[in-house]
Amino acid sequence: MSILTVNNVGKIYTSRIGGSRVQALTDVSFSVEPGEYVAIMGESGSGKTTLLNIIASLDKPTSGEVKIAGQSLSRIKEKDLAAFRRNNLGFVFQDFNLLDTFSIRDNIFLPLVLSGMKHDEMQARLTPIASRLSIREILDKFPYEVSGGQKQRAAAARALITNPQLLLADEPTGALDSKSSDELLSIFTEINDFGQTILMVTHSVKAACTAKRVLFIKDGHVFHQLYKANMSDDEMFRRISDTLTIIATGGESNEQ
Repeated sequence: MSILTVNNVGKIYTSRIGGSRVQALTDVSFSVEPGEYVAIMGESGSGKTTLLNIIASLDKPTSGEVKIAGQSLSRIKEKDLAAFRRNNLGFVFQDFNLLDTFSIRDNIFLPLVLSGMKHDEMQARLTPIASRLSIREILDKFPYEVSGGQKQRAAAARALITNPQLLLADEPTGALDSKSSDELLSIFTEINDFGQTILMVTHSVKAACTAKRVLFIKDGHVFHQLYKANMSDDEMFRRISDTLTIIATGGESNEQ
């Protein structure tokens, strides 16, 4: 069974002033299988962030359906959505979303605290993750005391500690320097190798090269997709760049 199924999703926004309608998404369909690592790319305004918000149940489609682990998001009651997100989804954001008044440890624990988990079990979950992400030495520091790369690794740990069905990453390298970006992308590759399913929205061709499949969104629909398969990172970089050029110049796609 697919971890994520997006069926004919459309989204129309109506402005409060004038009532003008904007078609943000048009008949988007794709699925993500367990263990996949998928990147979504597109120009600003293409609809990729809207799509991610709908998948995260932070927004609702005008038409179509999204299923996560076989459960339709439209059938989950509003009062149960927060718990569903906490139990099934992990989030890594560009701006980290860490609380400065909490230690790194407590920031990571936060989703488990909200679900009522006991401290001993939280610590048991944290120990291997902190070791894998190389953040054991900063767990008792505060976000303002650590680097941007360390903050992002802490944010990744917070996303992983719930054992999510799907990890959603929104421009995860956008606020990082080159070295920290490379470190985070290596972490994503490693956790994907351990079986974590990842869906990442990114503008970065370099980041997208680490994914196993890239979906390109143009004018609110899936324009093209690339499978990495046996391609090297350099070859994937060229193929992604070529596709983005086609999108920017208004060319046609031959889906592969």
